[in-house]
Amino acid sequence: MNYIDYLVITLYVVGFLYLGRAFKESKSGKDYFLGSKSFGWFPLSLSTAATQLSAISFISAPAFVGLKSGGGMMWLTYEFAVPLAMLFLMIFLIPPMYKAGLVSVYEYLERRYDSSTRLLLSGVFQFSRAFATSVMIYTVALILTSVMDVPMYVTILIIGLITLIYSYQGGMKAVVYGDMIQMLILFLGIIICLFAGLNQLGGWSAFTANVDPVRLQAVDFSKMGFDGQQFGFWPMLIGGFFLYVSYYGTDQSQVQRLFSAKDLGTLKKALLCNGLMRFPITFVYCIMGLVIGTLVVKQPEFRSMIPTNNPDLMIPIFIREYLPHGVIGILMVAIFSAAMSSLSSTINSLSAASVEDFFNRDKKLPTEDYMRLSKWSALFWGSVCIVLAFFTGNIADTVIEAINKIGSVFYGPILATFIAAIGIKRTNYIGANIGLLCGVLVNVFLWLFVKDLFWFWWNAIGAVVTLVVSVIFSLFFNARFDKSDVETLESSWDFDLPKAMILLLFFVFIVAVSVYLPNFFA
Repeated sequence: MNYIDYLVITLYVVGFLYLGRAFKESKSGKDYFLGSKSFGWFPLSLSTAATQLSAISFISAPAFVGLKSGGGMMWLTYEFAVPLAMLFLMIFLIPPMYKAGLVSVYEYLERRYDSSTRLLLSGVFQFSRAFATSVMIYTVALILTSVMDVPMYVTILIIGLITLIYSYQGGMKAVVYGDMIQMLILFLGIIICLFAGLNQLGGWSAFTANVDPVRLQAVDFSKMGFDGQQFGFWPMLIGGFFLYVSYYGTDQSQVQRLFSAKDLGTLKKALLCNGLMRFPITFVYCIMGLVIGTLVVKQPEFRSMIPTNNPDLMIPIFIREYLPHGVIGILMVAIFSAAMSSLSSTINSLSAASVEDFFNRDKKLPTEDYMRLSKWSALFWGSVCIVLAFFTGNIADTVIEAINKIGSVFYGPILATFIAAIGIKRTNYIGANIGLLCGVLVNVFLWLFVKDLFWFWWNAIGAVVTLVVSVIFSLFFNARFDKSDVETLESSWDFDLPKAMILLLFFVFIVAVSVYLPNFFA
């Protein structure tokens, strides 16, 4: 990197500091955490996509597809369940919660059940999300440090402090519009890497002639995930459905964006767009990974630069060695953007959950006190994520895998708790709490003692166990804790046939594309 690259990065940093200042005049909690419910479907969709297209996706996924042992285009199977999950959210889960006028998604559980359920799930979200985000910051900083002449602590501080400042000042408006910009920068970075890699290889025909055909196989219907095998069609589809419904529909960092939509129609369009947007983006960065991985095989000098124990450095080293100055700066900004979009969403959602679930449950805080507490909470959680990033250390690689598994321990049971709250009126808080506990314990048992079961299945198993136990214990305690003891919120199916058909047809399309992918390169 030279002064041109550092100038590009500096301009990017200054721009985002200005962004926070431009939106700093939040007048209420709804303004700070929900952007006054003024967002259209397009900015909400890009914001959500930016958070999903993380720095790990930009760096690690292409390395998995193009270079890592056992990798390949099977990464696409992560996306199969997304359209179906968006359809379920659009029809069943999100509309009643949106109509309830929530800031924190966990407030729904207190209205329907009891404060204990709300506080438990909110607490789990806050601590797990802060820790997971700190690992992401550390991992990205480690990769950037390996290709930039900048100390590790400087990289962490650039990512952390800049994001904290504009998130603290601008609230949800700064987060959403910042994510829009970061999404466009990141996708531009993917396109640049793709075409630069093709140019180095000698064009598309040279790529298709040299790509490893084994890595083109995306779909395997024979793997069920019961014998230690992963990436089978059915576990990725069924387990992924429960995971994505829970993540997009019950995780505060995601649902808060949906609650920011200006109306229910806008919310549905955002869900539709997310259901259609993820696969094309993932497909492009997977092809990028194949192209650059093929270049690694073709050029031994490139291969020698990538540590055998850290193939994730493939993309950063390619950027450093094969792209011109100025463009290098743009690509470094793209990686910074991916990390910052994830962190900004975390800061805002953690702050919202803390204030709403622990300090303003009775809705009696004066506006001035609410805003002061919101900003202090954002400052607190941003600082926590930054500080934890310094202590993640060399355990980061194992922690990343562990965090994914921890998420799958909780996502299914949490989803089942919300499904019961919305759709099964006979359930009560005793049944819900016992069901949640049983679902989590079953998943922990599977983790510890059923080693050959693919962890994607935990999402489905935990949800089913939680739902069944919740219903049984609610019926058992019905005499003492009947539904008149808790507030029930009206739920209804909100079916939109055109959008449903689009998502179902798109699901069939992406599966067909993935199945026949090897033929496209023949």
